[in-house]
Amino acid sequence: MRITLLRQACVWTMLLAPVPALAQGAVKIGILNDQSGPFASYQGIGSVVAARMAVEDYGGKAGGKPVEVVAADHQNKTDIGIGIARRWYENEGVDAIFDVPNSSIALAVAGMSAEKNKVFVGSGAGTALLTGEKCTPNTVHWTYDTYAYGRGLGKAIVQQGGKKWFFITADYAFGHDLEKQASEAVKASGGQVLGAVRHPLGTADYASFLLQAQASGADIIGIANAGDDTITSMKQAAEFGLTKDHKLAGLILGMNGLPALTLRFAQGAQIMNPFYWDLNDGTRAFAKRFAERIPSKAYPNDMQAGVYASVIHYLKAIDKVGGAGDGKAVVAAMKDMPTDDPLYGKGYIRKDGRKIHPLYLLQVKAPDESKSAWDLLKVVGTIKGEDAFRPEADGQCPLVK
Repeated sequence: MRITLLRQACVWTMLLAPVPALAQGAVKIGILNDQSGPFASYQGIGSVVAARMAVEDYGGKAGGKPVEVVAADHQNKTDIGIGIARRWYENEGVDAIFDVPNSSIALAVAGMSAEKNKVFVGSGAGTALLTGEKCTPNTVHWTYDTYAYGRGLGKAIVQQGGKKWFFITADYAFGHDLEKQASEAVKASGGQVLGAVRHPLGTADYASFLLQAQASGADIIGIANAGDDTITSMKQAAEFGLTKDHKLAGLILGMNGLPALTLRFAQGAQIMNPFYWDLNDGTRAFAKRFAERIPSKAYPNDMQAGVYASVIHYLKAIDKVGGAGDGKAVVAAMKDMPTDDPLYGKGYIRKDGRKIHPLYLLQVKAPDESKSAWDLLKVVGTIKGEDAFRPEADGQCPLVK
């Protein structure tokens, strides 16, 4: 057992170690995320692998310079995250930071990136504030946001008859925003919100929160958290018997959590996602290559695929501008060019920094429908990006005139 752990640690060390630049003045990309906490299996080392695959597939150079990928663990602490970003920007020549799950950290990194005229591309970040009041000319928000997921699922479930809601919400910016978006969609669709309770990040025991939800009279329990918090809270709800009389709505129920939750507990649940590994030949080929390179052998989720796709587009913009030094100019080029990659297909980036692409309504398969370890979901609907994401005029982004 000890030898196995040591070998695993060595693999992680090699994957996280920066790839040496081939020459002075390399383009440097930093992957900043949770490598050891509740989001580690959802972004973590997988996002680093995805970024390095993107660099390799692009040819290893942009703007005539080699491209280097570095990575760090922000530990879900804003002071640590912003400290890493500052060191990268001021002392280590990093040109752009990608991923950044944990919306509080993402908002701080977005502000610093604008201050230093660098580039921030959020793939793991969820808060819609990044393309709203807190938008900057140096930010692109790629994969998803709380508006699209919260409103999309809230509306869909009310239309299916789930009228009375109670929320169990992570007590930080992401959770608050997700609850707000879902609540507004529920009310606008004719439903009711009977109450909410908030919990700290990384909570292990949800008993008291689940009892409050059960006593509320709601028929839908909205799980407004993410990562391991979603899996733990939903699993405990099923173990306590709440699923007999209530429907759980995991607003950010990611594919990577389903094996731990099990199809028996999750079957029939619906989620929204802009990417699934089994969509087409291109996504399947990428998933196979990705799984061969990640220690867990897991298939990629939407946020890891978002890192790959956004790095490809970022490198294209550097080639268009001629270098990575002017972050604002690179982001402007990213917005000017239509997006096109094998994972997200064709799309575009709006003035507010919101990347627009379709979202898929996916349903968790029953155990007897699944043919392999990662055969977990099936597509039951497609929503145009223009209909899924918040209208640009409604976001109050100062870049939109």
